[in-house]
Amino acid sequence: MIKPSGADCNLRCDYCFYLEKAALYPDAARHRMSETVLAGLVRNYLAGQQPVHSFCWQGGEPTLLGPPFFRQVTRLQEEHARPGSVIANSVQTNAVFVDDALAAHFADYRFLVGVSLDGSAEIHDRHRMGVEGRGTHARVLCGIEKLRRRGVEVNILTVVTRTNVGRAADLYRYLRSLGFAHLQFIPCVMDRADRGAPFAIITGAEWGTFLNELFDTWWLHDVSRVSIRLFDAVAATLAYGRGSICTMADSCCQYLVVEHNGDIYPCDFYVEPERRLGNVLDDGLHEISRGRAYRQWGTQKVALPEECRRCTFMALCQGDCPRNRLDGRPSSLCDGWRAFFAHTVPRFAGLAQLALARDEATGVSRGAPVGETARESGSS
Repeated sequence: MIKPSGADCNLRCDYCFYLEKAALYPDAARHRMSETVLAGLVRNYLAGQQPVHSFCWQGGEPTLLGPPFFRQVTRLQEEHARPGSVIANSVQTNAVFVDDALAAHFADYRFLVGVSLDGSAEIHDRHRMGVEGRGTHARVLCGIEKLRRRGVEVNILTVVTRTNVGRAADLYRYLRSLGFAHLQFIPCVMDRADRGAPFAIITGAEWGTFLNELFDTWWLHDVSRVSIRLFDAVAATLAYGRGSICTMADSCCQYLVVEHNGDIYPCDFYVEPERRLGNVLDDGLHEISRGRAYRQWGTQKVALPEECRRCTFMALCQGDCPRNRLDGRPSSLCDGWRAFFAHTVPRFAGLAQLALARDEATGVSRGAPVGETARESGSS
């Protein structure tokens, strides 16, 4: 996960956890990845041997760097790619700065673009405002239309807040009315960075009710037509025994974050001075990913309360993200996860069996039952 503009953004979403990270680099008025750092990053990452090299461009807002930056990205990737290697690019954006040139480049190089959209204008503009204080819903839809005209694959990322948590069915129908079939929903929860927007934070009970309403609407109408990332991950875990999103994995070692100056961190929720692992100009990404500091950090996932260890749904939840577990207690969303799994697991198990039967019929082997995930747009 790469932050080419650091925490710099053209929006001022009131629930954003990353804007405050600009304070880590106070010497610059704005934060932009230099050509030297970009070249070092691409060369460093592509030096490792693996089936797919996945570059996830996030922020802040990565489109602040414009088309020239992303042309340089793909030029460097072509220059340093190993024969036969597969390179995947995804961008998470608010889409406000997407223009025709950027959309064309994303189309030419098959970028997957995740767009942040919290619902209709009434909902979206409540939290996602520009620096001038105006809502951005209309501008987001304009950017999406530019991407679609070029044939770019667009996924939607929705933050679930107090504004939309009680309207799951309406929210889902709205996104479907716009033609989106790949959706991701992430909860706005309490942690150190959310103290500025307590009115946006949802409770575990609200999260569970939201997920159940969302599931029931999806199950009745779109179970075979719409990919909801969390739902895909539950079915895949039941079928293949692997957590395909980080909250459902048994380790926090899922990806590395590279800031605009090349500094490396273990997770974008943990971009903190004491968590810095190195810099792409001096340290190998693959060596860091196998190193003691990163692996030791990842073990925090298994430091679970006894209540979690006894839970019926432990294999699915894995205690949730550690940032949601305060003072050694279960996740603040625990009640919601329990309600969701209790309501849905029997039907997910049926989907898992169908997937396994399909694999057997086609001769595909994916692992032992207890995943394949929906295409990932990441979190923003």
